[in-house]
Amino acid sequence: MSEENITRLTVNNKEVILIGTAHVSKRSVEQVKEVIDAENPDSVCVELDEQRYQSVMQDNQWKDMDIFKVIKEKKASLLLMNMLLSSFQKRMAKQMGVKPGQEMIQGIESAEETGAELVLADRNIQVTFARIWGRVGIWGKAKLMVSVFGSILNNEQITEEELERMKSEDMLNSAMEEITRAFPGLKTPLIDERDQYLAQKIKDAPGEKVVAVLGAAHVPGIKEQLYAEQDLDALNERPPKSKAPKFFAWAIPAMIIAIIAATLITNPAAGMQQIVSWLLWNGSFAALGALFAFGHPAAVATAFVVSPLSSLSPLLAAGWFAGMAQTYFRRPHVTDFEELSEDVYSFKGFKNNKVTRILLVVIFSNIGSTIGSLVGGADVIRLFLQNFF
Repeated sequence: MSEENITRLTVNNKEVILIGTAHVSKRSVEQVKEVIDAENPDSVCVELDEQRYQSVMQDNQWKDMDIFKVIKEKKASLLLMNMLLSSFQKRMAKQMGVKPGQEMIQGIESAEETGAELVLADRNIQVTFARIWGRVGIWGKAKLMVSVFGSILNNEQITEEELERMKSEDMLNSAMEEITRAFPGLKTPLIDERDQYLAQKIKDAPGEKVVAVLGAAHVPGIKEQLYAEQDLDALNERPPKSKAPKFFAWAIPAMIIAIIAATLITNPAAGMQQIVSWLLWNGSFAALGALFAFGHPAAVATAFVVSPLSSLSPLLAAGWFAGMAQTYFRRPHVTDFEELSEDVYSFKGFKNNKVTRILLVVIFSNIGSTIGSLVGGADVIRLFLQNFF
C-alpha cells in the first residue's frame, strides 16, 4: 500500500491516519478503500456535515426542491451560489469519470463494511458560508460572485496527473496564498477554522485508531491543530448581523418619500417629475436585470411594475415577484430538476434549465432594482435641490 498522501500521527495515545485526497481523483477513491481495509480502524471521519452527507448520498435531492419556497424564504442567491461553487468540481469529476465526492462515499461505505463508526467531522456548511459572507465586505461579495460565475465559463481541461500534483502541500499552500491575496477574509473561515473544527472532531472520534478522509488542503493545518484544544461552540457561532443595513433599508426609502412629498407641496409639477423619474429609472433597471437573465416577458414586466414600489419597502423585493411570474409562465418540469446536476456544468445549462433561470431572474431583478434605486434616488434629490435652491 502506497504511503503517498497519508499522514500518521499519535495524539493522546490515539493513532490518527489522515488521507489527503483530491475530490475528483480516481486514485484518491482507491486509496481510501485500501487504507481503511488494511487498517481496520475504530472510527472513520469524513470531511462532511449532515447536509452534505445527505447531498452526496441522495442523487435525487433536486427533485424534491420547492422553488416557490426557495424564493419566499430568500434563499435564491444561496442556492445559486451552492450550484455555482459545485459546478467546477462537477465538471472536473465528469472529465475524470468520477462522481463528485466519491472518495467520501467510499469512506462511508468502507466504514460500514469494516464495522467502524462513521463520524461526520466537518462544520455545518451554512455556518461556514455565513462566516465567509460576514468577512468579505460589499466589494468582496461582488468580486467573489464574479469569480464564481467566471468559473463556469472556463472550459479548461485538467489531467489526472495535474490533479495528483495539486495534492502536494507546496502547491496547496501556494493556492491558499493566492486566495488570501484575492479575498483577504476568505481563508480564515473556509480553511483555518475548518482545520480547527475537523481536528477536534477527529481527536474526539471514538476508539484507539481513527482514519480521516480529508481534502488535501486541510492536512497541513489539521496536523498542527490536532495538538491543541478547540472550542467548537465558538467555531459554530454565526457572525452578528450589523444593524446599519436595516437602518438604511428603512431610512433611505423614508427620505425619498419625504423629499417627493415636500416637492409636491411646494411645486407639484416638479414633484410629478420626481415620481416619473423614480418610476422609470427604478423599473427600467429591474426590468433590464430580468431581461439579462433571459426572463419571460411577464417576468420582465413584473420587475418593471413592482420595483419602484418594492424599493420603498425593505420587506419586499422586485426579484421575488419577477421570479414568481417566471415560475408561473415557465414552470419547471421534473426533467429540469433531474437535469440540474448536469446543467450546472456550463453557462448554457444554467441559462436553459428552467430552475436555474428562475434563480437568475430573482437575483438579477434584485440587482437591477438596487441600481435603479440608486440612480432614481439621485435624480429625485437633484430635482429637489433644483426646486429649493
